[in-house]
Amino acid sequence: MINITLPDGQIKSYDSPTTPMAVAKDISEGLARNVISALVNGKQTEVNSTIDQDASLQLLTWNDDLGKKAFWHSSAHLLAEAILAHFPNAKLTIGPAIENGFYYDVDFGEESISEKDFEKIEAKMLENARKKSAFELYPVSKADALKIYADNPYKTELIENLEDGDITFCKHNDFIDLCRGGHIPETSIVKAVKVMNAAGAYWRGDEKNPQLTRVYGISFPKQKELTEYLHRLEEAKKRDHRKLGKELGFFTFSEKVGAGLPLWLPKGASLRRKLESFLQRAQQKAGYEMVVTPHIGHKDLYVTSGHYEKYGADSFQPIKTPNENEEFLLKPMNCPHHCEIYKHTQWSYRDLPKRYAEFGTVYRYEQSGELHGLTRVRGFTQDDAHLFCTPDQLLEEFKNVIDLVLYVFNSLGFENFTAQVSLRDKEDRSKYIGTDENWEKAENAIIQAADEKGLKTVVEYGEAAFYGPKLDFMVKDVLGRSWQLGTIQVDYNLPERFDLSYINSDGEKQRPVMIHRAPFGSMERFVAILLEHTGGNLPLWLTPEPFIILPISEKYADYSKKVLNFVENSDICGLIDNRSEKTGKKIRDAELSKIPYMLIVGEKEEQDNTVSVRKHGEGDLGSMTLEEFKQLLERETKV
Repeated sequence: MINITLPDGQIKSYDSPTTPMAVAKDISEGLARNVISALVNGKQTEVNSTIDQDASLQLLTWNDDLGKKAFWHSSAHLLAEAILAHFPNAKLTIGPAIENGFYYDVDFGEESISEKDFEKIEAKMLENARKKSAFELYPVSKADALKIYADNPYKTELIENLEDGDITFCKHNDFIDLCRGGHIPETSIVKAVKVMNAAGAYWRGDEKNPQLTRVYGISFPKQKELTEYLHRLEEAKKRDHRKLGKELGFFTFSEKVGAGLPLWLPKGASLRRKLESFLQRAQQKAGYEMVVTPHIGHKDLYVTSGHYEKYGADSFQPIKTPNENEEFLLKPMNCPHHCEIYKHTQWSYRDLPKRYAEFGTVYRYEQSGELHGLTRVRGFTQDDAHLFCTPDQLLEEFKNVIDLVLYVFNSLGFENFTAQVSLRDKEDRSKYIGTDENWEKAENAIIQAADEKGLKTVVEYGEAAFYGPKLDFMVKDVLGRSWQLGTIQVDYNLPERFDLSYINSDGEKQRPVMIHRAPFGSMERFVAILLEHTGGNLPLWLTPEPFIILPISEKYADYSKKVLNFVENSDICGLIDNRSEKTGKKIRDAELSKIPYMLIVGEKEEQDNTVSVRKHGEGDLGSMTLEEFKQLLERETKV
């Protein structure tokens, strides 16, 4: 007999061997119908794989992220099979699942794929799916694998980097592919497919390698779900921050300035200032001190921190000075600078915690193909802060930072989120610095703080920073898309590397613990997500132009100025549309510009000392006195 431990701690005994599917059937037939993948001892595997010793088991359905991963990875096999049916000379490379769907990188040789081919590939995928063919994973010797792919240099390269005995193929219908596993039981579970687009991609992401075609697709177990997904995608296009940023005049890019380096226009700069002021006020109440650090730092600074070893290849090349062997880097992160600020004074335990905050601009050399609007740029400003505290203060400080992040989310309408506890990889510890003891203390502190604050959490192994574990806030927007917004990290390692200390109550030097935190993450990415979440209809207190006055003719220009001056006495800025256009057009243009309030003024309004108020997206609110309108704005601009 073997014991199978389920996620709720329940232990069930079975004759050896058994399978995840057998366990699912034992629990309920309904569960067995929905199970499409499984985790055995934390490793994803097929539902019919053999379990011949005691193990932990998690059964996965379409509703689980890893269930979707297996579904989409299996669909990538169907895509590859359909591509070969129409392009028999194509050479396949790799086809993983991604956050939404899957892709397959293909060398089409002299041929090429275009949108006109998508429909026939989708039809072939569904035709093959309906054959109800099982996905069968089986071992292949290295020699045999190399023979099978003798005419495919890409698969050959992959196989040559594998150990003999660790090579598996997957078969369904008459199609085989080099594959590690993680498939759904059989093809007919896939009921709806869509080839989304095709784009260029270098083999293994290296510009020196051959360029391939990356064919993207998505699939679902029901046609209704595909229809809903495509609808959400259309909504997302309308909300694309790149489109809204251009239409609303928030930001732009210039090839002459450089790819991935945004230029903030006046309205966008206004939005940034409001966000910074909002967070700065909250930080001041929480005991933070603002600091400013340079845009460059000596290379040795990042060698000391360990960032250069880990991320030097992703940074801009060092800046050489006239002095021999002296090199600087564009600042890739703020934490080493803040360590040096802490170190300039010998602190006592009575002085701690020290909380340093900065809107610090950093620079990282992202590959050009990975740049995307404001969400992936080469220069961005982090709402960074680093807290230095005693070990006894760590838990309370971490919980206080959680409170600050929640305050930011609640103020901006991000209510649907999960806190992800990002820990070290269970197997590969080579990616991390520091002792196991310090890592365990840091991880336990995060888990305890999240638990005491009552956060809904998930644990992800392998997602920690190289110097410490993190609590990452995964926020869902109005379209159900998940974004990582806000992060808090516990770090015992940088204080060690920078030889930071404080004097404890016994008069001895002791290492502080460091907390890294950024509620926004970066101003650029946060603004992008905020624009898409709100569709450009920002909260009034963030809107660069909260109201616009629309005189029905030039005769009311003086009254319009009077209204503007009266409202602006409350430090709420607006503008006047003095164009010689019809009032209807002025209203339409203000609606397109997403200006929250439109004040129409004419003879009656001037006589009564009132304004006729329209609200964006809602229409006419009727007549108000100037005082009533000012009070309305004051209420809506309070955070």
